[in-house]
Amino acid sequence: MTSVGPTATASVTTLQASNIFVAIATDAPPAQVTSRTDHPVPTLGIQPQQERIETNKFYANFFLGDQQAGTWTHPYSVSWSKGQGETGSWGMAISHIERDQLAGNGTADPTKDAGQVGFIAAPVGLQSLVLSAAELDTGTTLTTDSLTGFSANVNLIPSGAANPVITFPLVQGMAFVTAEYNGGTPVIESGIGIQSVMYVGAVNGGSTYKYRVTLANTFNWLIYVSPASSTYNTNAFTMLSSGEIQGPSGFGGYIQVAKVPANTADAESDYDNSAGVYATTANISGSVQGTEGSYSLSWTKAGATSRTLLMFALPHHVSSFSAATSAGITDVQLVTTTKGYATAVLADSWTLVEPNLPIDMDFLPWSPDQGSIDSVSAAAAAAINAAGTSELSQNVSAQSNVGSLYYDGKGLAKFAAIIIAVNNLAGNSSLALTGLQQLEAAFEFHVNNQMPTPLVYDAVWGGAVSVGSYGNDNSGVDFGNTYYNDHHFHFGYFVYTAAVIAYMRPAWLNEGTNKAWVNMLVRDYANPINNDPYFPFQRMFDWYHGHSWAHGLIETADGKDQESSSEDTMSIYAIKMWGQIIGDNNMEARGNLMLGLQARSLQNYYLYTSNNTVEPSWFIGNKAGGIVFENKIDHTTYFGAVPEYIEGIQMLPLLPSSTLTRTETFTSEEWDAYFGNGGLKPVAQVTGGWRGILEANRAIFDPATSYEFFSDPNFDDTYLDGGASQTWYLAFSAALGGSS
Repeated sequence: MTSVGPTATASVTTLQASNIFVAIATDAPPAQVTSRTDHPVPTLGIQPQQERIETNKFYANFFLGDQQAGTWTHPYSVSWSKGQGETGSWGMAISHIERDQLAGNGTADPTKDAGQVGFIAAPVGLQSLVLSAAELDTGTTLTTDSLTGFSANVNLIPSGAANPVITFPLVQGMAFVTAEYNGGTPVIESGIGIQSVMYVGAVNGGSTYKYRVTLANTFNWLIYVSPASSTYNTNAFTMLSSGEIQGPSGFGGYIQVAKVPANTADAESDYDNSAGVYATTANISGSVQGTEGSYSLSWTKAGATSRTLLMFALPHHVSSFSAATSAGITDVQLVTTTKGYATAVLADSWTLVEPNLPIDMDFLPWSPDQGSIDSVSAAAAAAINAAGTSELSQNVSAQSNVGSLYYDGKGLAKFAAIIIAVNNLAGNSSLALTGLQQLEAAFEFHVNNQMPTPLVYDAVWGGAVSVGSYGNDNSGVDFGNTYYNDHHFHFGYFVYTAAVIAYMRPAWLNEGTNKAWVNMLVRDYANPINNDPYFPFQRMFDWYHGHSWAHGLIETADGKDQESSSEDTMSIYAIKMWGQIIGDNNMEARGNLMLGLQARSLQNYYLYTSNNTVEPSWFIGNKAGGIVFENKIDHTTYFGAVPEYIEGIQMLPLLPSSTLTRTETFTSEEWDAYFGNGGLKPVAQVTGGWRGILEANRAIFDPATSYEFFSDPNFDDTYLDGGASQTWYLAFSAALGGSS
């Protein structure tokens, strides 16, 4: 390597991709990543299927632990009763809560919470209704099949039977919980108590029979029975003295239940119009034309397929609907646990539009108003050069080989950002070359799989994992990487670094297995197809929620969760830039659309400005959510509960994409609440690497003060986190206007 410098600019002015869900590759992982078939987590109850098994999707609790923890389809949650709870049933419990049932009152800690409460959480274990069968009792087994990125089938099999008596097709956003019966005796129970049941009449051309159930809490639920037989007695479902509703023996067909929202006059007619049809899975497509991207969710239907589906949309969906999709919006709304009010939409597919994609975002600092910023003042360039000279004299390999994929990746990405800053903003290509040589060597160490805890290909679940948790019954090694925790955080840093290396020296892509190894990482956490023989579809990113879930193969009472929204954004930004640099137009376009979608989602559910109307008013004062679960939002972190941790983990790493998700308004409000002179913990009280993270984030709304902090001749480098540099923070703050 005798020269350095990109062969072409990284700036993009136009982008066209008619189908963004195209394979990256379908070949086996590089040979140095050997295969293992002894993953510590068994595939409990999962039936054989062609597609690789999803590890981080909403239904994973059904094959983890004792299979009893909940699954959130939003607005409902479901869980296997397994002989427990108020009913003692062996069927599927269905729960829906009202907003006033969210716990959290009186929990605000004035040392860490700027909001009125420290968390919001829905109660678990509620059994609003339970769909069961008389044949289910001790010895019942639960299996799953047809596991996809949006859906799963859950089967309940009586003791000694070969086939399920009930199958539940679970799909995100389903308006009805549907139970397919195969010759059993339906039993409907409630842990709240059934006050009355009344036959209302037939719908769906006389093929579906409607009952209204009033619970002891006065809420009404609708039960729709669609028998396979043409002869049906409307009195076949009766209320027993025990408080159960029992149906006819040998019943074939399906039963659907839905909750009626209070004070919505047309709700029952909206449900009636769709009763009899249900979704079994979803399919996604997407395209990008210039700065506008769109994606469509279309559902495969069963039952009365000539009818139109009713599906629930979350707030970020509704705000991005196309005009045609908006026409299907109904007045039916039910509150979700953590995503505001869900709105029922009558449509077999949705089209959602993101009109302002950041296609011009590259490796340099970027803002929505200015785009990519490729120059700074002479004084700032000199400061960047001086800091870069010092920091590129550090030992890159020592900082990126610390026995953790997460910290190794952070170390590599730190130096990648320094190289960009000194090459493109300070104009010192020879210094960049010096750093690049070190960075390539450190990266090659990982490509060659020479780490103390190397990667292996897990042939059981289908993924690249650390060997750290094999054979020791310790799921926490390297933040649970072996268990598929945090893969987008861990691997995203490597993908970003690889994009920088290949941008600086394009020939690197064709050397050894560099490109194949990085593509393997992308396929592991963000695979765009569902028929890759080695990796599942979009392991981490949830296209229904608009953000990723970090939690892998570990049972959790509150469902999937994610702590760092900013590292989620980093992982997607890395995909965008890697796609751009390797010439994968579809990957680049997909990354741009994911960034646009994620910014919308995070600004609804993670990062709260004062005018946020999605989350409860008593919680949004906390500004950042903290840890967002499917069932609760906890304003804390897994590693401590002080403001700089809780807010700061939503800031790092600071990259060009940070200004897309973290707006000037939000960052200014957050600063005033926590780190300003009147905040809970004024910034001068913060020490260590968190101080630098806060001061760098400050550049989004106050670049001058941020730049002044990092350009101080007496700057204290103990204010730098292990993944951060003075060089990049100077570049970021100067480019955003900190140095004139």
